[in-house]
Amino acid sequence: MPKRRDFLLGSAAVAAAVSSQVQAQETNRPEMQALQEGYVGQYEGGVYLLPATNETVQWGWFNNSEPPRARIKSGDTVVMETMMASLNQVLPGVPIDKITKLRVDNPGRGPHSVTGPIFVEGAAPGDVLRVRINRIVPRPYGANWNLPGNLGLGLFPKEFAEAQVKHFYLDMGRRKTQFLPGIELPVRPFPGIIGVARAESGQYSTVPPGPFGGNLDCRELVQGTTIYLPVFVDGALLWSGDSHAVQGNGEINLTAIETAFSELNLTVTVIKGRSLTWPRIESPTHWITLGYDRDLNKALDILDEETMKFLSEWRGLRGAEARKFMATYGDCRVAEVVNQLRGVYCMLPKNLTTPIVANPKTDTTDSFVTHAVDGDAMQALNKAAMQAIDRLQEMKQLSALDAYSLSSLALDARLGQLEAGAKNVHCLVPKSLWTKG
Repeated sequence: MPKRRDFLLGSAAVAAAVSSQVQAQETNRPEMQALQEGYVGQYEGGVYLLPATNETVQWGWFNNSEPPRARIKSGDTVVMETMMASLNQVLPGVPIDKITKLRVDNPGRGPHSVTGPIFVEGAAPGDVLRVRINRIVPRPYGANWNLPGNLGLGLFPKEFAEAQVKHFYLDMGRRKTQFLPGIELPVRPFPGIIGVARAESGQYSTVPPGPFGGNLDCRELVQGTTIYLPVFVDGALLWSGDSHAVQGNGEINLTAIETAFSELNLTVTVIKGRSLTWPRIESPTHWITLGYDRDLNKALDILDEETMKFLSEWRGLRGAEARKFMATYGDCRVAEVVNQLRGVYCMLPKNLTTPIVANPKTDTTDSFVTHAVDGDAMQALNKAAMQAIDRLQEMKQLSALDAYSLSSLALDARLGQLEAGAKNVHCLVPKSLWTKG
């Protein structure tokens, strides 16, 4: 009878042989060889196909030393896939306990799955990367959740301490999803994260956005828009993830309807001789400036500075003329307030025939409206948003958690008159969400 030691040694030898065979098979896979060389996917005729796989997606970290998963030329188109949160672990039917555990067991990193990075030939520090979003095709499902209040996440963790997840079917034929019977949300997909590598070396969470873009959560960044990103490292290194199907301005309960994209079709171009401090967005009808900071008031200061700078470049306006233009035409809103840095943006119309209408303070034909004013912009937002949640519970007989969730997905938080000591925030909820009664 063979001795136990001989048996174990023999088993180890067999395991080592199997492991070597597997490694050899992996090495022989063309896509693995391409990955080792810094390439993956398929490149043909100016179009690069970049799948979302364990080899091409990172969970929760950005690092400017991450090997490129694709290499393209300026002017090429990338057709990429993205994953659901936490490397595709947040799928239909996954309970909130598991989602919470994924977050608690992985401190430091973001929950986001990001595809990339993509190396863009010719991009160098000081350049600008122009990324046009040609087409977005989301998966037919998504989820919205808030985590337990003791984690301190979301806008109102103490007031809504109980965790909840809601899963959604996305009807892309109608471009609608049902929140509850009789309540439908319009599906308007956009990348929550799109950005380039920051200049600093090391590993950084995907949660806070910055001048490099990243987790901007600006819901205007839909199909047909273009984002301009400052470049900080050679090749720019472009990522996208945190794919959204529906999001309100503010994203107050922590998440949007988080989905994944079967197709995110981007055309990427290097612009030489032009520098940016913060990203800018261009839609067919508007230019959009951005400002982000831990303090919402400082984010507004950055937005003001970026808007003044843009108006000088775009229309040659300075000083009082630029401020008058912004007051007359600028439509300024809150992007998000739950990503460590809080974000605001201002939409400036290309067609100047109609001045902007003042934000309402009471209900209109189209919207339920709450309004608050405070010397601190964050406090004004807190008051107006909580009023909106309370009204949804009272008027529509929603549970507290459903009112919180619906506000995260449908609230339109707008910035009104901005004066020292008087920051106005107006929160609008479209009445069209209710399909009956």
